[in-house]
Amino acid sequence: GMPLTQTVEGRERYAVRVRYPRELRANPDDLKNIYVPVEKGSPVPLGELVEIRYEQGPQVIKSEDTFLIGYVLFDKLNGFAEVDVVENAQALIQDNIDNGTLVVPQGVSYRFTGTYENQLRAEKTLSVVVPLCLLVIFLILYFQFRSVSTSLMVFTAIAVAFAGGFIMIWLYGQEWFFNFGFFGENLRDLFNMKTINLSVAVWVGFIALFGIATDDGVVMATYLDQSFKSNEPDNKKGIRLATLEAAGKRIRPCLMTTVTTVLALLPVLTSTGKGSDIMIPMAIPIFGGMIIDVTSYFLLPVLYSWKKEYQLKKANR
Repeated sequence: GMPLTQTVEGRERYAVRVRYPRELRANPDDLKNIYVPVEKGSPVPLGELVEIRYEQGPQVIKSEDTFLIGYVLFDKLNGFAEVDVVENAQALIQDNIDNGTLVVPQGVSYRFTGTYENQLRAEKTLSVVVPLCLLVIFLILYFQFRSVSTSLMVFTAIAVAFAGGFIMIWLYGQEWFFNFGFFGENLRDLFNMKTINLSVAVWVGFIALFGIATDDGVVMATYLDQSFKSNEPDNKKGIRLATLEAAGKRIRPCLMTTVTTVLALLPVLTSTGKGSDIMIPMAIPIFGGMIIDVTSYFLLPVLYSWKKEYQLKKANR
């Protein structure tokens, strides 16, 4: 294999090397029969000078940052989050190193990489994006109503929907939830129900839910404001009757918003094609949040009536 000379072909130069024919070096036993010249005496077979054996090693030798590197790929079982799996693996390896079961040679190091790192970076970004999203929603509500108290009342729909999203994620992981047949189809299989861990897709679904959940509150609070500006009651009974009348006229538009959103998510929740592993976790919190958000139809009028009664009591005092 040593270069003996060079061959010149136009402007190109190639090293000329002498090699054994392939049939004489195809396997280790053939290598043992290669004769090695010695200074004095007859050539000696290579097998008498060295021990030739099979050794387990890497299929490909790779390097990164001038260091040799090897990759160990592993996956997780269903129902476990990627971050938890990696943290448990790190703790197990460190325990084995501490008690001497695993000896790491000097100059050798390890670290976990891949989707685990992407998840950590996404969590760091979401820790800023989610509070910023809530702040922007509150500011938009304040610019609409010019009242902190009314904005906070509408903002309660986000808390209700937030709880509904987590309830639906919890129900998806329960074996008994929707575990029955309908027209010969098991509903858990139809809706791809399994344990859902918090991920980037889930938090993106929550961000979308925050915006949708305030729609009904804006519709309800806007009409309540308009009704009380046109006819300001001067007693507690009048305030409650006016609130009941205004809220009753806005139940149907609010219900229409919720029903259309829930129905639009059904094809996503039953999808099985490419991208469904991202879209389903994104749709689950929106679906559960909008169902529970129905309670805000009653919560917001009650809070608004309480505010008006407090203002009337304060004015009379």
